[in-house]
Amino acid sequence: MDIETVLAPVDGSDESLAAAEYGLAVADAYDASVHALYVIGEESTAGLKAGEIEEQEVAAASTAFIDEIRARAGDVPVEQSTTHGFSAARLSQHPGSVILDAAEEVDADFLVVPREPLAGDPTAVIEKATEYVIAYASQPVLSV
Repeated sequence: MDIETVLAPVDGSDESLAAAEYGLAVADAYDASVHALYVIGEESTAGLKAGEIEEQEVAAASTAFIDEIRARAGDVPVEQSTTHGFSAARLSQHPGSVILDAAEEVDADFLVVPREPLAGDPTAVIEKATEYVIAYASQPVLSV
């Protein structure tokens, strides 16, 4: 198996951080990089109109979380991006489809996601998408 990019979707939860660590281990074993995709959940944007989200607050939270992943990465290169897991305007946009779209965009060869459900935390977005990702991903998926 040839792996160049491991996609590790995260949402700020302990479970997604643990899954990202597995992604780092896979990337290290295959001399690959990790792309950490911070997925912003519906709970973070509930009740807000478009444009009301404080992008600086979201950026600060996602950057701090990605920095934690980078601190654990050792020599593994880590790239990052941020996306919204839900959309009131697009019913087809949910965490699972967002993760798979991102996997295609970054040309990921392997995905690592936390098992569902773990925390039951309403802000934990990724655990809601795991089953979808496992069912529809064209890449190998490790669920931890």
